[in-house]
Formats: sequence, C-alpha cells, structure tokens
Amino acid sequence: MAFRNVLVADRGAVRTLTVNRPDKLNALNRETLGELTLAFAQAAQDDAVRAVVLAGAGDKAFVAGADISEMNGLTPAQAQAFSRAGQRLMTSIERLGKPVVARIQGFALGGGMELAMACHLRIASEKARFGQPEVNLGLIPGFGGTQRLARLAGRAAALELCLLGTSIDAARAAVLGVVTRVVAPEALDETVAQVADQLAASAPLAMAGILNAVLQGGEAGIDVGLEFETQGFALAFATDDMREGTGAFLEKRKATFHGR
Repeated sequence: MAFRNVLVADRGAVRTLTVNRPDKLNALNRETLGELTLAFAQAAQDDAVRAVVLAGAGDKAFVAGADISEMNGLTPAQAQAFSRAGQRLMTSIERLGKPVVARIQGFALGGGMELAMACHLRIASEKARFGQPEVNLGLIPGFGGTQRLARLAGRAAALELCLLGTSIDAARAAVLGVVTRVVAPEALDETVAQVADQLAASAPLAMAGILNAVLQGGEAGIDVGLEFETQGFALAFATDDMREGTGAFLEKRKATFHGR
C-alpha cells in the first residue's frame, strides 16, 4: 500500500523504508509513526525481504526528532499514548527478526536518535549529528532514549547526553558505541548497500537466532543468556540452511540460503 510519509522500495531482498518529510526534517508525527509501524510489519511478514534499510529523505536529516508542532498541543494522556506508539515502533524494529540498517546522513536527534538506536546496525556519514535534546524543551526522551542509550553507551554517556541536551558528532557517537560505522558522505550509499546486500545473502534463520540471543537473551542474567544461546544453537541444526552452509564450506563453494 502507498503511504503519505514513508517511501518503500525493494532492491532484490533488501527493502528500503524512507521517512519522507524533508520539509519537516523528517520529524515524527503520529501519522508517520503509524505508517512506519505498518511498513515494518509488512517487511516482517514478507519472506522475500531479508534485510531492511531505514533512511530519511533529503540531505539534512535522518530524522530530526518528534514533530514539536504536534507535541505542543498534547494533553498528558495524549502524550502518554504518543510515547507508547513511539516505543511500540522502536520495539517492533528491534524485534523484527530481520536485520535493520539505519542510513544516517545528517541530524538524528531526539526521536530520530531513538529510531536509529532501535536499528541493529547504524552507518553514519561524517556529517551526521546525534543527540537527545528533549531537556531543552522541558521534556524527557519518550521513545526509549533513556533505556537504549544507557544499554548502548553506558549510564554515564546516557546521563550526559540526556541531561545536557547537546549533540555529538558521528566520530564521538562511534566511540560511544551508538554508531556501527562512520564513512565519508560520498561513500554512505555504497557502504549501506554493501552491508545490506551481505545481510540479505546470509542465512535468515541464523540471523534471527543471533538477534534473539543478543537482544533478548542479553537482557537476562549470564546463565539464562547462555542457555538461550544453547537452545538457539541447537535449533539451527534442524534447518536446511545449516546443512547448506556447512556443506558449502566443506565443498569449498559459496552457500545459497533459503531460510528453511
């Protein structure tokens, strides 16, 4: 289906979802949150999609934040619903079961940083900027920023960015673990495409198991997490992909995975 604020494009097994509100620096309003939630649900259900790229339209911003003009008029009850809608979207991305790569060419602030942190890999241009500036508006992050930032970068960095509300460049974001890779602006599209293609060619069930083990097993104690990993490891032996992957290795050829 067509969306007003999200563009959907397929290239082989890679689906690209682009937030398309460049005149608003791709700010997230309630309509855009709903469209992204549906677009990711469709990607999850489509077996032809092996990897997803999340991008923002234009040169200036990945997503510059939530739409302040809409937020300004919310009641506390409406704000709670808005926060929960944003958190549901971020959680659905994190738990998609397929790898999601964020392409970050410019500002990723507030809700935009929260959106990027929900993705599994984040590739940024050297021109990208990151921050949680909600405190400057008399607010706190509402789409999971306090929680995911603390898990990615540690409590000290989360407190610094959220309390001061200042932005950081891509190089510092990489040092903190917020960004997976930083590249020159002219290399961003090629790098994202290479990473997405590699993911799309990999074993889908194995990648889903890795995502579960890291993101869900990693939230438990070490003993529970290790058992989570063992169960996922054992389940992989029931797949055709495991037979194909190990067989291809022994036969010295490239594996072709079908997600079975």
